[in-house]
Amino acid sequence: MNRRSLIGMGMAVSASGLLAAHGAQAMQAAPVNPAVKPDSKGAKLVLLGTKGGPRVGGTRSNPANALIVDGQAYVIDTGMGVTAQIVKAGIDLGSIRAIFISHMHSDHELEFGNLVYNMWAAGALRQPVQAYGPVGLEAMAADYWRLNRLDVATRMADEGKADPAKFLLAKDFTRTAGPVMQDARVRVSAFTTPHPPLKNLAYRFDTPYGSVVYSGDTAYNPALADFARGADVLVHEVLYVPGVDALVKRANGSPAFRNHIIESHTTAEQVGQIATRAKVKKLVLSHFVPGDMDWITDAMWRDEVAKHYKGEIVVGRDLLEIPLG
Repeated sequence: MNRRSLIGMGMAVSASGLLAAHGAQAMQAAPVNPAVKPDSKGAKLVLLGTKGGPRVGGTRSNPANALIVDGQAYVIDTGMGVTAQIVKAGIDLGSIRAIFISHMHSDHELEFGNLVYNMWAAGALRQPVQAYGPVGLEAMAADYWRLNRLDVATRMADEGKADPAKFLLAKDFTRTAGPVMQDARVRVSAFTTPHPPLKNLAYRFDTPYGSVVYSGDTAYNPALADFARGADVLVHEVLYVPGVDALVKRANGSPAFRNHIIESHTTAEQVGQIATRAKVKKLVLSHFVPGDMDWITDAMWRDEVAKHYKGEIVVGRDLLEIPLG
């Protein structure tokens, strides 16, 4: 058979993988980066990217997080640069077991497909990766493989790689709240919050070492406090109101743009109210809006939150590790 025939077969196999994804055979993952070993015990949250919004630049990367439980990684949101941040954090790409997308804004899902592709290109995609998110995630996964079908088919033919589409098992979360998935290390549930004009999924991760709640993008929502009740760590987005006008001016934004920012996010003071009502042990601020203006200091973020929350406040930074237990 000639090379053209092989490529054609590869493209056909890739397309069929979109339909047969749930029949993927599980294979043992080989570590790519030994910094996080599969047999490591314990749990920690790694803030991969802490800047809110799709704009690239500044000292913060776009939204992404990883929860590491006993050496296995669960990625929450996949903003621009997520793979690079995972590598910088020393997380083994082959340890990624699942991906969770909060909502369909680009700064939270832009590199969803690219992350899985990069695992494949590095030889780390050797067992299925589960993926969960709002309605539309399944279609986005299928569209990603169609978009990259020529590259994938060529590498399958030239490099002897398996079809990556078989290993990404995407599933839409169609309910407003409830269980998402569970394995030997973590139990995950979701709760829908408003992020006008979209809906957002907040996620709760319960592990043997403690619980983490990730707000995603949300307008002020007291009901979120009930979902986060008693969590060891609440990771909450945060808006600094005095910085909004500067952000709008820089972006040449309209009044509608300003209204969207104000109405779709939670102010720092409101975040303190949520954390107090939820009685969480530790509050981690992330997804800063604005997230790249140096005149807004850590103390400014913290002081607004501390008006209502008297517990431990962590002003998040990229690659910051927060241990559980």
